[in-house]
Amino acid sequence: MQVYHHKNSLILESGKELPELEIAYHTWGKLNEKGDNVIWICHALTANSAAQEWWKNLIGEGLAFDTNDYFIICDNILGSCYGTTGPSSTNPETGHPFYTNFPAVTIRDMVQVHDLLRQHLRIQKIHLLVGGSMGGYQALEWCVMQPQLVSNLFLLTTSAKESPWGIAIHTAQRMAIELDSSWKDEQAKSGNEGLKIARAIGMITYRSYETFIQMQSDNNPNKLDDFKAASYIKYQGNKLADRFSAHSYWTLTKAMDTHNLARGREDLVAVLSTIKAKALIIGITSDILCPLPEQQIIADGIPEATFVVIDSVYGHDGFLVETEAITHHLSAWLKL
Repeated sequence: MQVYHHKNSLILESGKELPELEIAYHTWGKLNEKGDNVIWICHALTANSAAQEWWKNLIGEGLAFDTNDYFIICDNILGSCYGTTGPSSTNPETGHPFYTNFPAVTIRDMVQVHDLLRQHLRIQKIHLLVGGSMGGYQALEWCVMQPQLVSNLFLLTTSAKESPWGIAIHTAQRMAIELDSSWKDEQAKSGNEGLKIARAIGMITYRSYETFIQMQSDNNPNKLDDFKAASYIKYQGNKLADRFSAHSYWTLTKAMDTHNLARGREDLVAVLSTIKAKALIIGITSDILCPLPEQQIIADGIPEATFVVIDSVYGHDGFLVETEAITHHLSAWLKL
């Protein structure tokens, strides 16, 4: 992991200011002489800049994002807890971590940070901008904010604005965190028990009915407790709480709620029509978090767009799991 220390202030969309900034990022491959082989990956909610670890079988020699051909970048998003400035970072004005005092951020603020790193790395053009789920929110915003920057746009299981369904889910997750008696303690693990519940709520929306039937069914019809599905959900909650911050989870779900390409602009259709990049949009049949109609809106709005549907039982998480199908469609589309 590399870290860029941006020593100037960042004015957020809210009007609040971060006096300085650290941006954590990973790169793979090399930038060619023309500077036209950049792939930039925008990651989702609880991921990090080490995209090769969480998006297996896509980044590497001979894979869809071939490190022999491309210079690949993924940076950790603003507000996270994996190296980029966020609630767990030290506030230079107080000398203590921000925690619940971290200012509200939006998807557009995250894109501002991506672009600061782009300028630092002296990248003039992005050949392929990639985003799944919340990463797609960032990628779409970047294409609207800087239409000439991106040649090709690859989106998976995402949307042009956060849905009322998504906002309701995030609100329920934050309620769980806020009800944790430790939430206001201003410690690194404050809200940790609430985070476990928030993750459990999230997992129900990331997967599908079919996935739970296939993988979490109990063979014993006489069981009265300790069901496999219950153990799975508790395990996922504990697993996230061990590696993530409730403060970041609260902050980032708030940021997702702000996502709306039309905010302060024209209507959504008009805004999507300004995207100049050629786009591939992939949806998953069983995705209940960003269902197919959300992808269809994007595909209908972007002038040069291809919409592909992958039939999968893995729900929203299909964008992380179905790498073979994703590689097939992406490779064919890039050759068009």
